[in-house]
Amino acid sequence: MKKLHLFILKSYLGPLAMTFFISLFILVMQFLWRYVDDLVGKGLDFVTLAELLFYASVQVIPMALPLAILLASLMTFGSLGENYELTAIKASGVSLLRTMKSLIYVTIVISVLAFGFSNNVLPWANLKLYTLLWSVKQKKPELEIKEQVFYDGIEDFRIKISGKDPETGLMRDVMIYDHRDSRNPNSNVTLADSGKLQISEDNGFMKLTLIDGIRFEENVQGQKKRLDDREKQRFRQDRFKKQIALFEMEGHNLERSDEKLFSGNDRMKNLAQLKNGIDTLNVQKGTLIEEVNTQTAGFLFQQRSYYQRRNKNMPKQAIDSIPPLNYDSLLQSLNAHQQLIAIERAKNQAQDNIRQLDGKLTRYRNYQTKVTRHYMEVHRKFTLSFACFIFFFIGAPLGAIIRKGGLGMPVVISILFFIFYYIIDTLGVKFANEGAWHVYQGMWLSSAILFPLGVFLTYKSATDSTLLNADAYRIFFQKLFKREKFDLKNRLDREKENETSPKT
Repeated sequence: MKKLHLFILKSYLGPLAMTFFISLFILVMQFLWRYVDDLVGKGLDFVTLAELLFYASVQVIPMALPLAILLASLMTFGSLGENYELTAIKASGVSLLRTMKSLIYVTIVISVLAFGFSNNVLPWANLKLYTLLWSVKQKKPELEIKEQVFYDGIEDFRIKISGKDPETGLMRDVMIYDHRDSRNPNSNVTLADSGKLQISEDNGFMKLTLIDGIRFEENVQGQKKRLDDREKQRFRQDRFKKQIALFEMEGHNLERSDEKLFSGNDRMKNLAQLKNGIDTLNVQKGTLIEEVNTQTAGFLFQQRSYYQRRNKNMPKQAIDSIPPLNYDSLLQSLNAHQQLIAIERAKNQAQDNIRQLDGKLTRYRNYQTKVTRHYMEVHRKFTLSFACFIFFFIGAPLGAIIRKGGLGMPVVISILFFIFYYIIDTLGVKFANEGAWHVYQGMWLSSAILFPLGVFLTYKSATDSTLLNADAYRIFFQKLFKREKFDLKNRLDREKENETSPKT
């Protein structure tokens, strides 16, 4: 038995490692495709890109691991069935479950490690990834002046060139608009025959050297907001052989954001931190509810509040025993002007109370949303481990049933199952996030659907079912059609006999 288990392990671990890295690569490419607009043109160095890809790889492991287990188990048992090795094992008296015994232990170990990964490593990777992504998004695009296009990457300046030497970097026919004068943004123009850009080593400044140019400046005094026709004729013209301009490159360097800005998010917490966060949010919700109760009680019992303010020494029992006023008779006792004033004050106070309650209701909904997301993250740390376990019990028996190894049929079936799982899981998360379902119902929906499927496939495989055998279905339909054809022939023969028989 030990040799059999070692043989099964060797047949399984190789495809598992291969499929895991393939799945990881595909999911990382999906991540890059999603954030390509935020990364292109930022001039990121290799170290930053490698760091970003590393954190992205760690983040997509919860999706890559179940897919790899499903595909590897399908390939392993499909190959064993295709080469009749699984048939030989069963013929020797070893059941399918005993054959899977060593891999079941491996899957349990992987599930436990996956839980530890989700609880400890994944929050750290999410914090690092989203902090770095935010820093990259805040970085200005890399300085790259294209031909025949106005470049606006430098604040208050617009630069256009007609051509550029790719070897020397020398630019031809340089045109620069200076928009620092907000009153007359197009009153300062510089034209040069050629020019060259040089960036300082720390990317703090840009040095622009212009050769053989002329500078036009209108309305030198700048005394008026707008220029009339006469003042437009007043301009200054300067010719130069060489001119050097320095521009500050603020925002073009990658500045790392503080990780504390994102540490409060639910995706960046482990179980202990999530529990503390839920307790804190519940306390804040309770405090807000008490404030609303106190405020609404004041709305309903303004008379008691009035007596408490006017008679501070009056006992509370005496105040509570005061009969309620008849507001209609009180309003009728006032003259018309006083009634209008009283109604206007009541209306303003009611509107003010509604605004206050709306603001507190919005705060309450925000607290409730954060609590829901914290609970979702708690369940998510367990659903990953359970998904690994379920996908093994789907892939292994399914591979034994279809008896096809390699990367053909197993890949197709794995992708279909994973898409089905992803759609169901997305729907469950959406319903839980919106409050339509309880959190545990939405987060465990996919597991609740796939677990019975895994049990069913394991039972069918253990009983040598022909569930996905195309030959069995072909033989069944052939027998069915043959039987229908035979019944039709018998029926026609009987009808013919009835027609030819003499009538009595």
